[in-house]
Amino acid sequence: MFHKEGFKIISIAGMLTVASILLADNFISNLLILKITEVFVLICFLLVLQFFRNPNRNTLLNDSQIIAPADGKIVVIEEVFEPEYFKDKRRQISIFMSPLNVHVTRYPAGGKVKYSKYHPGKYLVAWHPKSSTENERTTIVVENKTVGSILYRQIAGAVARRIVNYAKVDMPVVQGEDAGFIKFGSRIDIFLPLDMKINVSLNDKAVGGETIIASI
Repeated sequence: MFHKEGFKIISIAGMLTVASILLADNFISNLLILKITEVFVLICFLLVLQFFRNPNRNTLLNDSQIIAPADGKIVVIEEVFEPEYFKDKRRQISIFMSPLNVHVTRYPAGGKVKYSKYHPGKYLVAWHPKSSTENERTTIVVENKTVGSILYRQIAGAVARRIVNYAKVDMPVVQGEDAGFIKFGSRIDIFLPLDMKINVSLNDKAVGGETIIASI
C-alpha cells in the first residue's frame, strides 16, 4: 500500500525504470555490465517504492494518550520554551526520520485543529538544533478535550523539499489518521504539557500511529 503523495513520483519512476532497462538492452553489449545496470535501476525503483509505503497501523484511540505522529528515532526529550503558539514552557519530544522510515504524518491526538501554519525556511540537517525554528516547517495545534492543546511540527531536512499538511483550522481530526507527508528525510517535534508522563526514552524507535509517547 502506497501513500497518495507518491503516486505521481512512482509512476514517473516506473516509466524511467522501464525505459532505462530497454535502452540498456539495446546499447550495452557486455552481459555483466548490462546485468549490473539493470539491477542498479531496479534497486533505485524499489527504494522509491519503499519510501512512499503507507502500512496500516493499529491505532487504539485514547484521549488520555499521545501517540507518535511518525516513524523514527526519538532524538530529543526536554523541557523547552515554545515561542510560536503557547509562548510558555512545554515538554518537547522529537522524532528523526531517515529516508528508510515511513514518512506519513499521523495525528498524535484526536480533537479539533486550532492552528495550522506553514513557514518557509532553510534546509539544515533535520537533527540540527536550529532546524526546529529555522527550517521549512509547518506548525499544527490540535485541541483535545482530555489533555488540552498538543502542538506538532513537521520539519524539512537537508533532503526533504516538500511538506504536505492536511490539517486545516477548525477541522475535526481522529487520532492516528493521515495528517500529511514529508518527502525524503525529515523530523517531527511534539510539544506537550509539562505534567504529562513521558512513555519513551532517547534512541527509542517510534512507530507512527501505535507507539504511546506520553499519557496523563
